[in-house]
Amino acid sequence: MGCHSTEQTDLHIGKDELKILLMGNPNVGKSVVFSKLTGMEVLSANYTGTTVTYTQGKIRHRDRKGVLIDVPGTYSLEATSAAEEVAVDFLQDSSVDAVICVLDATNLERNLNFALQVKEYGLPIVFALNLIDVAERQGVSIDVKKLEEALGAPVVPTVAIRNIGLRDLLDKTWQVVKDKDKLTPSTELSEEERWQVVGRMIKSTQQVEHRHPTFLEKLGDLSLQPFPGLPIAFIVLIAALGVVVGGGKGLRAAIFLPLVHNWIVPFFRTVVSSFIAEGTLYNILVGEYGVFVKGIEWPFALILPYVFLFYIVLSFLEDSGYLPRLGVLIDATLRRLGIHGGNIVPFIMGYGCAVPAILGTRAATTFKERLIVSSLVSLAVPCAAQTGAFIALLGDHSALVLVSVYLISFMAIVVAGIILDKMIPGKTEPMLLEIPNILMPDGQSLFKKIWIRTREFMIEAEVPMMLGVGFAALVAETGMLNSISSYVAPLTSGWLGLPQEATLGLMLGVIRRELAVLPLLELNLTTLQLLVGAVVALFYIPCLSVLGVLIKEFGVKIAVTIGVATIMIAFLFGGIINHVGNFVMALL
Repeated sequence: MGCHSTEQTDLHIGKDELKILLMGNPNVGKSVVFSKLTGMEVLSANYTGTTVTYTQGKIRHRDRKGVLIDVPGTYSLEATSAAEEVAVDFLQDSSVDAVICVLDATNLERNLNFALQVKEYGLPIVFALNLIDVAERQGVSIDVKKLEEALGAPVVPTVAIRNIGLRDLLDKTWQVVKDKDKLTPSTELSEEERWQVVGRMIKSTQQVEHRHPTFLEKLGDLSLQPFPGLPIAFIVLIAALGVVVGGGKGLRAAIFLPLVHNWIVPFFRTVVSSFIAEGTLYNILVGEYGVFVKGIEWPFALILPYVFLFYIVLSFLEDSGYLPRLGVLIDATLRRLGIHGGNIVPFIMGYGCAVPAILGTRAATTFKERLIVSSLVSLAVPCAAQTGAFIALLGDHSALVLVSVYLISFMAIVVAGIILDKMIPGKTEPMLLEIPNILMPDGQSLFKKIWIRTREFMIEAEVPMMLGVGFAALVAETGMLNSISSYVAPLTSGWLGLPQEATLGLMLGVIRRELAVLPLLELNLTTLQLLVGAVVALFYIPCLSVLGVLIKEFGVKIAVTIGVATIMIAFLFGGIINHVGNFVMALL
């Protein structure tokens, strides 16, 4: 969810608080149920020893408190993937009091197979039969009483997005915890026996009649076809770009920059001036690169507007069910890069932050696909913070250069993908991607997701950025920058054609990628230098948090190889663009 990897962290569970698992297949509305049942006291963490993220939050009902744990969505409990292993570990936790298992009423057969697997662990369980309204619109009717009898546990019809059935769901959960001593042991079934039981359940509890599809259902079907699916995708992506770029520039100019420049920075300068006389320490704190100047301006005024709007767009596309459709449309294209369309989700996440994108590759079917996606994201997919930095650097100078940077990024992804596909042994499996219903996202759930992602970005970005700005201020104000710049002048000034001061960006870019861009704002660069600087920053070494995840996921050797390759490619292409650009200008 956020741009970081942490060890397992639990909200404090009191002695009298219940510990409840929220489980289900992906895309059954589990996150909406979680959002509705919990308040804003939510914590995202990684399960101990893994990089699989789960979320937990406090719940309160009828004067009883509890902690609800949103277990990663899985299709089975065979423990063949990291997410399934985490789900099994949670079910085997002796401190768990109950399970809420969310079923998709529009796809009941597959969900019941999972439900029977969960039941075998013998925990008190309640089933939330979610999306019951969508099922009814599709002509699917389910006899809830018969389903309860077949499952041997309470079944509560819910429309989570509209809060329907959620109070009853908690009532039933509290009741099964109270009656847990009356539980009868569940019979363990083989896979074949389980599917036979599911078949009998479906036959006795579900009826389907033909209904005319709704507008959203028709739109969902059309978005899967090359025409008009590709035009729809083009419109969606252009609209998303317009919201992030146009909206970000508007927010920055109207709110963030005036607030920082007219209020916050003057306040800090006044406070620091009352305690510290002008000199080196004063300049480090509130000088040109001062910690309380650039440390506030860069993350808040220049980066945050674009990150915030990107997370709005990403969350909306996720919750609407559109992203898997985009994966279907570009499956044939991505197969040329050695991956299938299902990998579009980590790719899109990479434009927010590379860390969750790399972790998201765990859903890939082969190691080859994981490595290709992770390498491409690390090499040429600019994160939201880097995008904000590019727009701040290039947006007011040359829209053509800004577009050129992203065209270069796209071409690099294609070329590098083709090369990696030939270099890395292995094969690409067929795409097995569930296509959820197209739905209008729930406002409360959407807001909570945006809030959590933005908050985690600020926590993750602000601290390293403040450290980076502090280092920049120290280097610039003590004269160290001039000494270092002279050593690397053949690279920065000779090969790349940039001012020696650009060395600062190369030094800071190791901490966070956008810091390779932001120092260039302070330099009076030509259009060619802007393009060179942006391209170098685009391909430059992944930031420390990304390298850390690469090491954890793939080992030191692969992580170092990716890091070294990105540096070499950054300098190689930056220098080529500089020399070709100068040659063309000389001819003109």
